Amino acid sequence: MNTPGSLVNSEQSAQDLCAQLANLLLESGLKLVTAESCTGGLIAAACTDLAGSSAWFERGFVTYSNNAKVELLGVEPRLLRRAGAVCEGVARAMAVGALAHAKAEVAVAVTGVAGPTGGSPAKPVGTVWFGFAVPGQVLTEKCHFDGDRAAVRAATVRHALARLVQLLLKPE
Repeated sequence: MNTPGSLVNSEQSAQDLCAQLANLLLESGLKLVTAESCTGGLIAAACTDLAGSSAWFERGFVTYSNNAKVELLGVEPRLLRRAGAVCEGVARAMAVGALAHAKAEVAVAVTGVAGPTGGSPAKPVGTVWFGFAVPGQVLTEKCHFDGDRAAVRAATVRHALARLVQLLLKPE
């Protein structure tokens, strides 16, 4: 799925999105795990900034290197060699691997090119793949965010949280 980042509402803060997500997870009795590369733990940090998050946030994996993705999440090395870290297959494998290594039912994974370097014509700076695992389904999507490194990372966090809220409100 290719989405241009339309879920990111600049007026809705990560804090507001986390509060919505927390309520949905608590109402459903579900826990969240994160698997992050390009955001380096910012999604987990946004979640745990909310008091009481231990009731719904299980753990976060910061898997910045390919080795970490393999060792902590079980991403297949041949997938990383064949497609690189920023691709649909890795985002999916990260989300599935996070669930397999945590006591949670909901996962979000992000892998992307935050910049300012590291981009290519095929994967320009601002390209981010997301993996979402909710009960009964695993979804992936690709977004492109404009701006500098901080803007790309902030937009990635907000999109991840907004999409989780959307999926928990109305699963596809």
